[in-house]
Amino acid sequence: MLSVIIPASNEAGYIAECLRHLCASDLDGAQVIVVANGCHDATAAVARAALAAHLPPGWTGQVIELDTGSKPRALNTGDDAAEHAIRVYLDADVTVSPGLLSALWQALRGEAPRYASGTAVIPPAKSAVTRAYARFWQRLPFNQMPAPGYGLFAVNAAGRARWGAFPALISDDTFVRLQFAPQERVQVGEPYLWPMIEGFAALTRVRRRQDAGVRELQRLYPALLAQEGKPPLTTLALARLILSDPAGFAAYAAVSLAVRSRRGGAGFTRGR
Repeated sequence: MLSVIIPASNEAGYIAECLRHLCASDLDGAQVIVVANGCHDATAAVARAALAAHLPPGWTGQVIELDTGSKPRALNTGDDAAEHAIRVYLDADVTVSPGLLSALWQALRGEAPRYASGTAVIPPAKSAVTRAYARFWQRLPFNQMPAPGYGLFAVNAAGRARWGAFPALISDDTFVRLQFAPQERVQVGEPYLWPMIEGFAALTRVRRRQDAGVRELQRLYPALLAQEGKPPLTTLALARLILSDPAGFAAYAAVSLAVRSRRGGAGFTRGR
């Protein structure tokens, strides 16, 4: 069995769908922990109702409420409540396919430290700029690496021992992924849906926060960056990407320029 930890802050519009898909998994048993932190909406109530309606036999579920909004604190609270060695950390707007938990459990059963994720699928966006940006972004070197882990990542007991409590960082997912060398990361074929945020202004806010997270890691944990293993984007490869998708490049470049024009925005921003 495994424990699934879901930090959720003002996610009343998304948490029910997340839990419905999670509870449709083909795994015989799991522990689901929703940590509603700093919510000003009905996230906790919606999560409890969804668990009551969909939790399969042999599974357990609970909702923990925290007064203040803090994703690292929510992750640590979920870890404290977790009963199983294999841990899955899941964003509240992600929906998993039925076989994903089983595949993660199989990938993480060994004793060697392992990090695993599923195969992320970005569903079609409503806005043209997000569709173009997402199309180009998915072809960048980072997204061609195994198990980039955005929205969902999992570790076994030996992997979780690589770090203590989650530190107060913007990029908790990158912090965890870089605890592992590329050969220790496993991507399973089962998909999960990771929606991208809609519109130019929202993309810029999220990208600004992501870039701030990378700078924060470079400042506080410079040694971790050596674990990245990301292939370089050569001039020739970039030229080919641009020629194959000029509209996608235009959207990506416009967001990048907007981010560089004003830095900041290190607070929490949804990835959708």
